Amino acid sequence: MLKTKKFYTFFIGMILFFGQVSAQETKGELSFGADLMSRYVWRGTQFSTGPVIQPGIEYSKGGFAIGAWGSYAYNGDNDGAEADIYLSYTFADDLFTATLTDYFFPTDDIAAKNSYFDYKKKSTGHILEGTLAFNGSEGFPISIMAAMNFWGADQDNKGDQQYSLYIELGHSFSYKEIDIDVFAGFTPVDADEEKGESGFYGDTAGFVNLGFTASKEVAITEKFSLPLSASLIANPMAENLFLVFGVSF
Repeated sequence: MLKTKKFYTFFIGMILFFGQVSAQETKGELSFGADLMSRYVWRGTQFSTGPVIQPGIEYSKGGFAIGAWGSYAYNGDNDGAEADIYLSYTFADDLFTATLTDYFFPTDDIAAKNSYFDYKKKSTGHILEGTLAFNGSEGFPISIMAAMNFWGADQDNKGDQQYSLYIELGHSFSYKEIDIDVFAGFTPVDADEEKGESGFYGDTAGFVNLGFTASKEVAITEKFSLPLSASLIANPMAENLFLVFGVSF
């Protein structure tokens, strides 16, 4: 009964939000699209062993944005499955962005975690994360983002929240009509190795996400171009290396 009430509260809230948006005749923007990726690698961790489709939809007005994003394997199972909802606000002349994200990771191992409206601490498949990002400026063209899990499935062996932390530095530039995004992400918090526990990003403090993404729009016709991307991603802590290719629509 509790999960049913949460479902109706969520559903009615979404109806009221979009109803208010339509009634106000604002100049907000509704956008949607999808990425086809050779595999799902996020912050240096592989979440799928094969190709995935990643759809997204977002409504934005001014500095505010609310959206949903997902990742689903081509074979239809839970390999890389994810469904997220986020709310963000960009302020101070676009220098900073604060974001609240509700990540949902259904799994095949624990049936209870496949229930989206299960928000019980010990069985939920959700993780709530807060992030604050400095988006860089002309005088300092380096982006800095800090993200921390503060509730949900990121728990230790006792069921206590671990507050896993991730920090990423980035720099973007262009080279011969190709956009290059360089990134370096690390986790500064050590897990409790004596208890056999592991943080969300790794067992110890260290770099988990090093690499770059190259992207370019390839003209198909005079009016249509196809955005392509390729990423080289290294995770020094896990001793892994990934090469990911993507197409956006």
